[in-house]
Amino acid sequence: MTKLTVILCAAALSISLLTGCADQTAPSFSSEASEAGSSADPAPAAADQESSDSEAADSETAATEAVACPLADGLYEAEFITDSGMFHVNDACGGKGTLTVENGRMTIHVSLVSKSILNLYLGTADEAMKDEDGWLMPTTDTVTYKDGLSDEVYGFDIPVEALSVDFDCALIGKKGIWYDHKVSVANAVPLSP
Repeated sequence: MTKLTVILCAAALSISLLTGCADQTAPSFSSEASEAGSSADPAPAAADQESSDSEAADSETAATEAVACPLADGLYEAEFITDSGMFHVNDACGGKGTLTVENGRMTIHVSLVSKSILNLYLGTADEAMKDEDGWLMPTTDTVTYKDGLSDEVYGFDIPVEALSVDFDCALIGKKGIWYDHKVSVANAVPLSP
């Protein structure tokens, strides 16, 4: 009974947060705003609109910051979700990587399937070709499979702006061609110390 209560409370809180965020970012048009826009003196309406726009921008920034890193500093296990069967976390890792949160910034380390992907880039393939300094460099990781065999593969430390939000992540392999992909990070669970 206690677990069910916790789950229901968490669901209710999530819905209220989503509703609250939606209300903060959605523009509101009241009959007063319509009347102000049609008044003979547009200056007060413009000033009201600027003030309203500023407040909406502040609310949107605060909402984005709250959603961007809702986690306390520490280590988490999180799912790394991609749009490709060729670009994914190694099977030995169960589709998950280690998410590090430090000073409100998130980075996920993922071990890939092999050493075929040479670099990643946060952005599109076109952007990656113009910004070599922004390429993410691989680490060499050792993964151990259920049967006890181990293998060396490439891993990457990927900065994460927000959880459960798709973002562009281009990759280049041994063929020397950049490919566009969408990835996201979700379901972070604290790792035991």
